[in-house]
Amino acid sequence: MAVGDSTGTVLVVDDDNTIRRSLERGLRLSGFTVRSADGGRAALELVATEPPDVLVLDVSMPDLTGTEVCRRLRDQGVDTPVLMLSALDELADRVAGLQAGADDYLIKPFALEELVLRLHALLRRRPPAGAGAGGRLDGPGGEVLRVGPLEIEPATREVRRDGRPVRLTRREFELLEYLARNAGLVLTRDQLLDRVWGYDFEVRTDAVDTFVSYLRRKLEEGGRPRVIHTVRGVGFVLRMPEADR
Repeated sequence: MAVGDSTGTVLVVDDDNTIRRSLERGLRLSGFTVRSADGGRAALELVATEPPDVLVLDVSMPDLTGTEVCRRLRDQGVDTPVLMLSALDELADRVAGLQAGADDYLIKPFALEELVLRLHALLRRRPPAGAGAGGRLDGPGGEVLRVGPLEIEPATREVRRDGRPVRLTRREFELLEYLARNAGLVLTRDQLLDRVWGYDFEVRTDAVDTFVSYLRRKLEEGGRPRVIHTVRGVGFVLRMPEADR
């Protein structure tokens, strides 16, 4: 991929001056327009006045955590792609950030090249013009995917199981939709990273497993049967319980 592909404006948010300046310099050299903020509150102000194309957001900041920034943006209907930065020993914070609506994460320390590639992938898959809150396209709904007890509406990003709504983040929805369109087929982690995350490059991440666990938690709430199954050593498959077939 050429360095200049899918470049755009990146807002880098980190309270560590050294890290922030290093990222600013590296991303500019990689062809991005870069703005920065040294805390969560400043980030929210910049997003409101000068919306970026993608946000690089540190999880741990003293004034307002990256998780809270992401949650507030999603609550406001801001669907800007968010990549979280997390220290290795902050698993709980990283999980909370993804549950708040982040699209991806990187664990510090990381290579600049890895960050650039992930930003390209996020920008290629950003919501199209005309999308509203939660990435919804304006206009009437259309196709409805029905798989067993699941109803999935791609145009509005709504999901129901047994008629009851299931609230998903954008990335969770994209993962479920792809699994549903391939119901009964075992999909490898590499296939899901390519089709859902847009990673057409080698990357080491547990993102697929992490998001599958989130999906299961929401889809199985109340003791409902499992529909996303692990095929050990291969990947995942969406398969309905016998009673729902």
